[in-house]
Amino acid sequence: MLLKKFQLKTIDYKFALAICFFLFCAPFITAQEIIPDVVAQKPVEAPTGGKLKIDGIIATVGDYIVLDSDIDKGFLEITAQGGSIKDITRCQMLGKLLEDKLYAHQAIQDSIIVSDAEVRGMMEERLNYMTQQVGGDINKVVEYYKKSSVEEFKTYFADILKEQKLAQEMRDKIIKDVEITPEEVRNFFKKIPKEDLPTFGAEMEVAQIVVEPKISAEDKKKVIDRLNSIRQDVLDGSSFATKAVLYSQDPGSSPNGGYYKMTRKTPFVKEFKDVAFSLQAGEISQPFETTFGFHIIMVEKIKGQEVELRHILISPTVSEAALKEAKERITNIRNKIVGNEISFADAARTESDEKETRANGGTLVNPTTQDTRFELTKMDPTLYSQVSNLKGNEVSQPILNTDDKGKKTYKLITVTNRIEDHTADYAKDYTKIKELALKEKQINAIAKWFDNKIKDTYIKIIGEYKECEFANNWLKK
Repeated sequence: MLLKKFQLKTIDYKFALAICFFLFCAPFITAQEIIPDVVAQKPVEAPTGGKLKIDGIIATVGDYIVLDSDIDKGFLEITAQGGSIKDITRCQMLGKLLEDKLYAHQAIQDSIIVSDAEVRGMMEERLNYMTQQVGGDINKVVEYYKKSSVEEFKTYFADILKEQKLAQEMRDKIIKDVEITPEEVRNFFKKIPKEDLPTFGAEMEVAQIVVEPKISAEDKKKVIDRLNSIRQDVLDGSSFATKAVLYSQDPGSSPNGGYYKMTRKTPFVKEFKDVAFSLQAGEISQPFETTFGFHIIMVEKIKGQEVELRHILISPTVSEAALKEAKERITNIRNKIVGNEISFADAARTESDEKETRANGGTLVNPTTQDTRFELTKMDPTLYSQVSNLKGNEVSQPILNTDDKGKKTYKLITVTNRIEDHTADYAKDYTKIKELALKEKQINAIAKWFDNKIKDTYIKIIGEYKECEFANNWLKK
């Protein structure tokens, strides 16, 4: 399938719509007795004398059903998130719902398990986000979903989240082994007509030097003692998950009781993985140190090459004296660079405390693309504000940076390369082209999966929706 400009846009649309549904739009319904067509579509007299269609089942996919109102909820959710629905038909919306149901149905057939702990963690994260969007009042969220109480909403929403997680796990399973070779990337690019080559926006490459305030041995000991105390409480019968919620400084896992599921390929720091895979189920590690602070890990389950664990992170407090010393050190580094005593890249290699960028002369890697380029329109706002006014080879003043875990460092930033808007070039834009080629191959793998699973799964579409023209063969014609 040739990926032209309009097809690139189509892919973006599909992924955006998928994200919307993954976050909010795919209500989970347990298996129920199928209501005949006539009941699902039966009109009744409204009080005003008009017709009012009863909300009924319009489709069944395996053990899952879709209600007519689910389509309306999908439109409402897209609108609530600021999206446009003018080009989305009810048939397209139903098609997306059917996809989600088939993913979830097949996940259960493949024995994919979503734990209650995972659902609780997702619940906490989503509720926080949704509540913030309506001014901090959870009752407004409850009212929006037409539920009578917070508890009723949480029960309803937990089912939604479980289905979404099942669907996500199933999608990941389908594409996890899809890889792309350089020859496939080359052939993909050659197939795109010259007039249809995509255009990439303005980009820049950025390098930084990081200086970490030194933590005293006394401050480290306080954290280790605290973690040892927590560890002993758990050994004496306390809940590790509860302790993680109360004390862990890892925002990514603390609301979820410190829960992570990982393999040796999961991108965690080496020290963390070494400890995680050295433990037996039920065992709790001694405190250990990584670049993020000090941790303890408790392994809950080991399933083949996969480990389910909980962890607690606590970072030592940085003293004002240590911060002052770090600022003085990075100021001296900047003076040497500005005075042409040393290049920025060499200073990064010899002086920076950031292991990830030090060997590469301080060059940052885009976490989204794994490339060294950052597209200006997609750049992290904080990073953009720090580099947008820098001229060629200019070095920023020392910047006090606080990450999402509360860790404080000083850094210098410089822009090493600026790339203007341009039409895709195979040599210059190989990483982006490779990503597009891989995405197309993943989409093809998913399409093939749908073709096979639709044939083997009980699917029924009712009433007017039988006339829809779907991208997938849901009607099994």
